[in-house]
Parts: sequence; C-alpha cells; structure tokens
Amino acid sequence: MKTLFISLKIFLFFTILTGIIYPLIVTGIVQLAFPAKANGSLVIINNQIKGSELIGQKFDSLIYFTSRPSSVSYNPLPSGGSNLGLTSSKLKHSVDSLRCGFIGLNQLDSLSVVPAEMVFASASGLDPHISPQAAYLQVKRIVKARNLNPGQKSQLEKIINSSVQYPQYGLLGESCINVLSLNLELDRIFNTNSHLN
Repeated sequence: MKTLFISLKIFLFFTILTGIIYPLIVTGIVQLAFPAKANGSLVIINNQIKGSELIGQKFDSLIYFTSRPSSVSYNPLPSGGSNLGLTSSKLKHSVDSLRCGFIGLNQLDSLSVVPAEMVFASASGLDPHISPQAAYLQVKRIVKARNLNPGQKSQLEKIINSSVQYPQYGLLGESCINVLSLNLELDRIFNTNSHLN
C-alpha cells in the first residue's frame, strides 16, 4: 500500500509539472519573446485578419497570384498530403489536370514548363509559398486582369523580385515567395480595394 501511495504522489507531481507548470512557462516565454509567431503569424491590416504568413490559402480572383494546390482545400485542421504514390494513375491525372489548368489560366504556350509546386500539393496541403518562376508565369494574366500599362507591368515585376525569400544562410531551402504577402503588396501598390478576406 505504501508503494502505491508513493507511485500516486510521483504520478501527481509529474502530471502537474509536465502537464501544467512546464507548458505555462514555455507559453509565457514564447508570448514575451515572439508574440506574433506564437499567435500564428497573422497578417492584420486595418484591424482585419487577412490570413497567416504560415498557412496557404486559395485565391480565386484573376487579379491575384494563385497558391500551390492543396489536397485538403486549404483547411488547416486535417492538414496533409494526398499520399498518392508516383505510380498512381490518380496522381498522374491530377498533375495533368492541374498543369493544363495552370497553362490555360495564365495563357501560356502548351509546351511551357510548369513548376512542380503548381501541380503537386505540399505534404501539409498548406504551403504558403511558390517559386519566383511560378510567380513570373502568372504576370501576363495579372497584367491583363488589372489592366496594367507597361510601366506598371515593370513595377509588378519589381514587386516579385523584392518579395523573393532566399535560402536560409544561403544554403537551406530554395528561393520562394509568400503568396499572401505578394497579393497584399499588389493591392497596396496598385491601390486596389482588397478582395482578400
């Protein structure tokens, strides 16, 4: 009986320590040191939440850059990939369909090379980034949809260039662009009333 009582005391001690005290301490430190990141890296403009820097979202309007496809319809709760293997006919059909859709939407030549991230969903289904190449392939559509003149087109290309996030320490990862940030910058530069949430 004495052993059982000691075991229960130890169990209770570690439950309080690791289940209550430690999480509160870590949460407090993170809230003080990195409040924006701790709260989801939300992008807030005029007291409206436009999205998160960390979570991809769908952009349907022709005036915006499109995100990479999502196998979970951009829902962060059941995040995940399609888990289809490279030999899957369903995956091949999906890739072919997304490739044709991207080419058609952006009025590209049928032989255009479409970046992989525009035809494959990410492992989480929520990747908020695309490659600079994928952004440049969408310029023609956006210029037409926004009715931009040649000077504004040049300005649009500069916005893309300034939005590129380079590999960490010059080594880790690849150059990418956050689609939400890029679209918000478009609205800001071209004085568009944001259609974003």
